[in-house]
Amino acid sequence: MARTLIHPRWRRHFKPFLAQIALLGCRQTGDTRWLQGKYYERLKKYLDYWFWFCDFDRNGLSVWDSADHSGMDNQDRRAGALYAMAVEGVDLNCYLVRELQALAVLAGKLGRPDDQAEFKERAARLISLINAVFWDEQNGFYYDRHERKGELVRVKTVVGFIPLWLGIVPPERAERLVKEHLLNPAEFWLPYPLATDAKTEPDYYQERKGDECNWRGTAWIPTNYMVFHGLLKQRYGEVAEELAYRTFEMVLSEADTREYYNAETGVGQGLNPFWGWSTLGYLMPLEYELGYDPTDVANENILALGSDLLNVSFP
Repeated sequence: MARTLIHPRWRRHFKPFLAQIALLGCRQTGDTRWLQGKYYERLKKYLDYWFWFCDFDRNGLSVWDSADHSGMDNQDRRAGALYAMAVEGVDLNCYLVRELQALAVLAGKLGRPDDQAEFKERAARLISLINAVFWDEQNGFYYDRHERKGELVRVKTVVGFIPLWLGIVPPERAERLVKEHLLNPAEFWLPYPLATDAKTEPDYYQERKGDECNWRGTAWIPTNYMVFHGLLKQRYGEVAEELAYRTFEMVLSEADTREYYNAETGVGQGLNPFWGWSTLGYLMPLEYELGYDPTDVANENILALGSDLLNVSFP
C-alpha cells in the first residue's frame, strides 16, 4: 500500500499505523463487524509486508526505504537516502510493536484466539529485539541500525525516545534517556522542545532553507505527542506536564496551526495553515490532566475531548 496517492513511490509502504487506526475506529463506533473477512485479512497482509519484505537479514527488525519513507523527510544520515532500504529504524519497529498489539486486540474482538496469541507473542519478541539491538550502553541512547554494515547509526535524533512511548524502557535506561539527553539543553530540550535532531549533530539547523520539510532540529507535534505519553508511561509526570504545556503554548502563539516549529524561537514553519497532527498540541494539556491516552491499545474508553470539552466541531 503506497504511502502516496497521486504518484506512488515504489517500496515506500504506508507507515505502520493502520491497525491502530482501525482499532480506534472500532472503539469510537463500538462495532468491529466491518473488519470481518477481507479487511482483517488485508491488515494482516499489509503487516506481513514489513516483516517478509523489509527484513533482509532476517533478524526480526524491519528497515525503512529511506528517511523520506519514515516521514522524517531529510534525516538521511540516520535513515538513508531514497531507495536505500538499509536502516532498521527504532521508530519503525516501535510502530510495528503497536500494530501487532492492536491486531491482537482486534483478533480477540473478532473471535480469533489463535491469531490473538500469535500477535501478542510476536510483539513481545520484537520488544526484546528493540531493547537488545538498538540500545547503546556507552551513550545511553537508542540508535537505528544499518542492516548491511551490521552496526548502529550513531546519529542522535528524537526517534531514540520512541521506545518510551511503548513503555518498554528499563528504569535505569529511562533515567539516562531523560536526564542525559531529553532534558539536556545542549541536545533536545531547547526553548521550544523537543528538537528532532540533537543540537550537537553536524547537520542540525532550524530555519527552512527552501520548501523542504525540515526534521534536523525543528519541533514537530507528533513526536512531542508520542514522547509526552511515553514520559507518562515511564513515570516522568513532571517532565510530561512541562512538555505538554510548552507544546500547547507554542502552537497557541501562532495565528494558525503550522506544520512544524522552530525549536529555538517557537515560530511556525512549513504549511500555513496546517491541521492534522499539529492540532494534537491543543489537546496535550487536557490529556495530561485527565490521565488519558487515546493511543494506548489497552484503553477501551474513548473520550471526545475536542467536541465535548473544547466545543470544537469536526464536520
